[in-house]
Amino acid sequence: MNRGSGSGNRGSGNSGHGHSAAYGRRGGANLPALRGHNDALVLDLLRAAGPAGLGRAELAARTGLTPQAVSKITARLGADGLVAEAGRAASTGGKPRTLLRLVPEARHAVGVHLDRDEFRAVRVDLAGRVVAESSGPLDFGDGPEAAVEAVVRAVARVGIPSGPPLLGVGVAAPGPLDHRGGVMGRVTGFPSWKDFPLRGVLEGRLGLPVLLDKDTNAGAAAAAGAWLRAAWPDADADAGADAGAGVQARPGAGAGAQGAAAAGAGSGADVGPDADVYAGGGARTCVYLHIGTGLGAGLWLGGGVYRGARSAAGEFGHQVLLLDGPRCRCGARGCVEVLCLEAVARGDLPEAARIVGEAAANLVALLDVDRVLLGGRVVAAAPDVFVAGVGSVLAARALDPARPVVALAGAGVAEGAAEMVLTPLFGRE
Repeated sequence: MNRGSGSGNRGSGNSGHGHSAAYGRRGGANLPALRGHNDALVLDLLRAAGPAGLGRAELAARTGLTPQAVSKITARLGADGLVAEAGRAASTGGKPRTLLRLVPEARHAVGVHLDRDEFRAVRVDLAGRVVAESSGPLDFGDGPEAAVEAVVRAVARVGIPSGPPLLGVGVAAPGPLDHRGGVMGRVTGFPSWKDFPLRGVLEGRLGLPVLLDKDTNAGAAAAAGAWLRAAWPDADADAGADAGAGVQARPGAGAGAQGAAAAGAGSGADVGPDADVYAGGGARTCVYLHIGTGLGAGLWLGGGVYRGARSAAGEFGHQVLLLDGPRCRCGARGCVEVLCLEAVARGDLPEAARIVGEAAANLVALLDVDRVLLGGRVVAAAPDVFVAGVGSVLAARALDPARPVVALAGAGVAEGAAEMVLTPLFGRE
């Protein structure tokens, strides 16, 4: 045990109770080199606890760290402005315990969603609540340089130079792309994007760390994060400062999580904090289906986004449902994407939902996910139709009575891009 490092463990460090099982037994570490791991573990617990906070004894029990180590960690985090006192717990006979909470306004992150014909940017606090946003038209066919300029302008609009430090910028774009290298792939219909180093170019322009991922992966992160944001009340945006910059302030930033709850209630979903939910990150296994100018899936498996060996996982829209069907822009015939979007174009939304449901049923049979969450502009235009339509197909094709919940995602892709920037601070990927 290395008490001098402030990272000491009690025994194995995995015998805590409370949320320890939900965290996959993420115990603390007793090596000085892993101080950042233990700091992140404590921050993650405080983030999940919401404004009510936790006492040092609870943090020690849930992490397996010694009380002395927790005291050193929380003192360090307090000095960095990340943790503050949340009051005192009711006395049980002794001295009332001091409770600690995360300080959401201590740091911010920006998320940008680059769609094929529009963009949306948000600035969020450490609780994932949107405090400012901006949106506008974008023609993906104009090429990477035009998109770079749009991102730079969007970050400037939602950022406040005198505000909290920005941890970085998350950019969500159509795939395929190389998440690890930050390089775009051959986006269907837009060959000029192939091999463009979007992350590196933006880091050079913005002077901030940039994370690049597929829009569907960001959607999965947003959907999972919506369960966490439900623990926090609405953020108080500085409407005067944001309005002066032409940015929409967000005094009602908690609406996303509330929207998820409402959607779940409407579809018979169990949206409360259940036994199969990570305290810091939503359902253990879910699939986010994005239906907009294209179709794709984001996979949230085992408490994190699953990207695959080549960042290519989730090409949901290009599974073939109809042999020798209509030609898809990917070159194949009868893909889910072309069938669904043709139904949307002719105004047959129930048929579009049925097509998505059939493809979703294939995915559920392969992955055995807990939840199917729906998002994107097409879904937003007729949410009840898609929740009911996808749900009815899954019910008809279910091989197990315990079929997955179908609900709205409750948060957008831009929020998910920002969430991906935040997660390393909390020891998650």
